[in-house]
Amino acid sequence: MKKKKKQAKRVSAFLILSTVCAAALAGCSSGSGSSEGASGGSAAAPSANASAEAEKPLKLNIMLPIFKTNYPKDDSPVAAELEKLTNTDIHFEWVPNASYGDKFNITLASGNLPKIIYVPDSKGPSFVSAVKSGAFWDLTDKLKNYPNLSQANEVILNNSSINGKTYGIYRGRELGRNGVYYRQDWLEKVGLQQPKTIDDFYNMLKAFKEKDPDGNGKDDTYGLVMVKWTAGWGSGFDQIKLWFGAPNVWGEKDGKLVPEFEYDEYFEALKFMKKLYDEKLVNQDFAVMDSAKWTDPLVNGQAGAIIDVVDGAARADDKIHAALKDAGKEDSREQYVDVFGAVAGPDGQIHTLPTSGFAGLLAIPKSSVKSEEEVDRILKFLDQLNEPDLQTLTSFGLEGKHYKKIDDKTLERSSDSVLLESEVEGLNQMVPYIPEGKGLQVAQTPLRLKQTEVQLKNRDTIVANPAEPFISDVYAQKGQQLGNIINDARIKFIVGQIDEKGWRDAIELWKKSGGDDYVKEINELYAASKS
Repeated sequence: MKKKKKQAKRVSAFLILSTVCAAALAGCSSGSGSSEGASGGSAAAPSANASAEAEKPLKLNIMLPIFKTNYPKDDSPVAAELEKLTNTDIHFEWVPNASYGDKFNITLASGNLPKIIYVPDSKGPSFVSAVKSGAFWDLTDKLKNYPNLSQANEVILNNSSINGKTYGIYRGRELGRNGVYYRQDWLEKVGLQQPKTIDDFYNMLKAFKEKDPDGNGKDDTYGLVMVKWTAGWGSGFDQIKLWFGAPNVWGEKDGKLVPEFEYDEYFEALKFMKKLYDEKLVNQDFAVMDSAKWTDPLVNGQAGAIIDVVDGAARADDKIHAALKDAGKEDSREQYVDVFGAVAGPDGQIHTLPTSGFAGLLAIPKSSVKSEEEVDRILKFLDQLNEPDLQTLTSFGLEGKHYKKIDDKTLERSSDSVLLESEVEGLNQMVPYIPEGKGLQVAQTPLRLKQTEVQLKNRDTIVANPAEPFISDVYAQKGQQLGNIINDARIKFIVGQIDEKGWRDAIELWKKSGGDDYVKEINELYAASKS
């Protein structure tokens, strides 16, 4: 464990340089060939005809994830203002986040792609295969031509690249963004302190279920809210496994990389999850719950904690205040939610799950964008989105309607959550935040200040994935199948459909289905990176 911790700190010290400020971000919330004619020094100089054409609004259709059941329509006031400021005509294709991965793969296979598509996993098999077949523009040598995109962080560019090539604009995120937020009013009601250890965390969840934290005299609450798991994402489990000392996707043993699920600590985390499930301390539909409804149980007083991103705490707190106000039940309490990064594991150490410094890519398909000139206009649009006024617009809407400006740096959001969801929230899913967040920020309440402190503190305990930069041909071909084998098995173990033997059998199936080849290839890449 000491070796792993030291390694994490070394990587952390390096990655700190790559941190992107993303305080205004929304969310919650994981090819060897190059395309002919897609790369080159600079964008082609527009001809006279092209210049005339550029005066017309750029028609765009953009496919993005949405985390709410309501979302901005094409003709909403904020979208209209965005089009006016960027000389564009935009159609938004909103896809529920819970099903975005499936929709992405279907859209990719159909060949009918939008001009900008959000790529949830830059190393995912379907995207890597599409890149290899020349389906997306190579942007590697183009970013230098745009004032904001040219300031993209080199470490994050490497993390988001495919064999060193850039096939999409990354969406910058804070490295230490992950953590836990919970109902502080409930914790006080049950007489406990903020958890410091895994046992403390368990005791908090148990008290949230058994000690009537909402004070209504009914057995109608539970501890932890989790949402749909996928092959590459296990909701809060991705953080829990690190608490127990498991590695982040891959760990090093005797100089070789080993998959995380072959570690005993990973299985201990699975057993902990099963305990939570068996005792009904976590929602029983966690494996299928829509992430668009993730915070609803917390806001509605049904559940007490969420493991996600720490900046979700203030957003949840705002919603609780609004819900109580609407119900005529708001009191003088300043905040209902509190936050922390992680709890100490069996080794007494804190292990924190980092982001990769980005959350997905904004890629430009060749099937829908035919010319260098149009690529240039799209990149200018994405570059312009990083300007302070457009970051503010896409995150908070229109001054006087969606927010009140306090001073040159801060604002106060409208308390009308329906208005914000229908006209604003989700639009910043297309903002790269390169080189950083530069727009107005919500006034820094004590909770928001603490979120920032937690994120900064998390950097010291992050556990890096040593295989992050590698692109595997085996995974490109079989990654979805391999991921599904493990995801299905861990869910079945948690809900009691298989026992430990069934879990071990699933690992053997994974190995025989291409996993052994995958491990071999990753280790070859790992060895080559050290030579």
